[in-house]
Formats: sequence, structure tokens, C-alpha cells
Amino acid sequence: MTFSAKLAAKGAAVLAVGALALTACTNASETGGGSQPSGSASASFDPSTVAKDDSLASQVPASIKSKGTLVVGSDTSYAPAEFLGGSDNHTPMGYDVDLAKAIGATLGLKTDVQTAEFTGILPALGPKYDLGISSFTINKERLAAVNFVSYFNAGTAWAVQKGNPKKFSLDDVCGKTIGVQTGTVQEDPDLKDRNAKCTAAGKPAINIVSLKAQTDLNTRLVNGSLDAMAADSPIIGYAVQQTKGAVEKLGDTYDAAPQGIAIAKNDTALADLVQKVMTKLMADGTYKKILDTWNNSEGAVTKSEVNPTPSS
Repeated sequence: MTFSAKLAAKGAAVLAVGALALTACTNASETGGGSQPSGSASASFDPSTVAKDDSLASQVPASIKSKGTLVVGSDTSYAPAEFLGGSDNHTPMGYDVDLAKAIGATLGLKTDVQTAEFTGILPALGPKYDLGISSFTINKERLAAVNFVSYFNAGTAWAVQKGNPKKFSLDDVCGKTIGVQTGTVQEDPDLKDRNAKCTAAGKPAINIVSLKAQTDLNTRLVNGSLDAMAADSPIIGYAVQQTKGAVEKLGDTYDAAPQGIAIAKNDTALADLVQKVMTKLMADGTYKKILDTWNNSEGAVTKSEVNPTPSS
């Protein structure tokens, strides 16, 4: 399985939802890896710009239509996908939050994004949350317990100072100073395995700088104390935006995996409806506009599917 850093720290967590194993891909958010960004982007998506689709709205389940609100569970600690910001520092923000609002607006519903513990979202689908939108990597264990509608791809990416003045190359990492968030898959197994290869070949070990806050890594890369840093691809894209281009992405994203919007397993009709809404948002440009706002259009998918088969 390919793993994203959002889900690494919970890699061993096992959740009782009919034996649902959350062998996820990371949760930087649970280890502080999804730290609150400094100078984060302002909320810029206005759901009133998304028109209600009467045909799709007519398919909203009665239980949701009666309350007039789409309730979404999200672990709002993983910028730029979902985090708390704004003037009060308590307003849900990010591209996942914007997508949730766009889905609600298309269906003629208000959207209530509620902060939740990552591991508590999937078990509460149905009774508490209509949707779970929280950078969930789609894997076999989760598919056994919930429905997923694919909407984004995330993997590992690298960044260097603008212009790569140190001429850093992924082909020559031995002896270099590389920053990484603590508890992510970029730290272990990625850099751990690369370091083992260096020492086995008799080359200098990598100087791995493991920090809890991504913003601290951004600062160190900008000031030149790091040769490079590795993180989830959405985080690298956001770091480029936050530093106003003082850092740049190096090379291609790898180990990418699809992420999905989660819906209760017994509600296939809602899953099908969400997939139709995502398809509409992709077609009318709303989807790209949202991802562009957060400098993460690289993770865009061209097709939204219900319960796609995981790559492994």
C-alpha cells in the first residue's frame, strides 16, 4: 500500500467498526505533524457562487433534506486540507472544507463541518456525520467498513530553496541535511531506508532533522539550514504558497494514493449522489478553482469513482 503522511502516525491503530483496521497512511495531525500554519490563506471560497442543481438536490435522502444541513466530520488539524484558522483561529478552512461546502451548495444544503478526532469519524458515519472528509486514503480495510468517493491523490514530495542553489539531488542524499515532520512516513520508512543505504555503502549518513511543526521546517529551508525537506505532496504545495515561492518543489510526487469522501456503508444511494456532485464540480471548474486556491491542483483527479479498487 502507498501511504500518505496524513495517516502515518496512526499506522498501527485498529478501530472496532466491524473489525475495521485503520492501518492508515499517516496522521500527521495526531502527532502535531499537521501543525497550524502561520500566515495561512484566508477563507476564499464562497458557497453562494455554487448554484443549486435541482436534479441532484431532488435525490438528497429525506433524513438529510429534513434538517437542511450536510453534517461533515473532519480532523481539522492538517493544513492545507482541513485546519482551523481565520480571524478567530477556530474557523474550519482548507480545500477539503471548501469541497464540502461546494457539495452542500450543489444540493441546496447548508454545510456544517465539525471538528472530530480522526479515528472517530468513520464509526460515526450515519448516526452523527453524513460525510467524512478528512484526507482519508482509500484502502481495503476502510472499504470493508465504509463507502468512498474518490476526489484527490496525495503522495510524497520534496522541496528545496528557490532555484536549488545547493544543487540538491535525490540521487545524492548521503551526508545531506534533510528536514521531515516527526512521525510521518517520510521519516520512517522513506528517509530511514535511504539512510541505511548510505551507511551500507560506506557513505556519510543523512543528517535527518525531525521536527514536529511543518512551519519550522519551512523556515529552516528558506534560511538555508536544510538542503531539502520531504513531506506529503499537499503540504509541499502549501509550503510553496506560504513562503511566497521562496521554496520550490523538486522532482515528481511518488507513492501517490487516492483519497476519498467517506459515507456510511449501508448508504450506497448517498455515495452515488456524492459521486455525481463531484463529477459536476469537476466539469464546471469549481473543483479546480478550490484546489488552485490552496496551490494543490497537482493532486486533482480527472474522474471521481465510488469505491475504486486500491492499487495494493
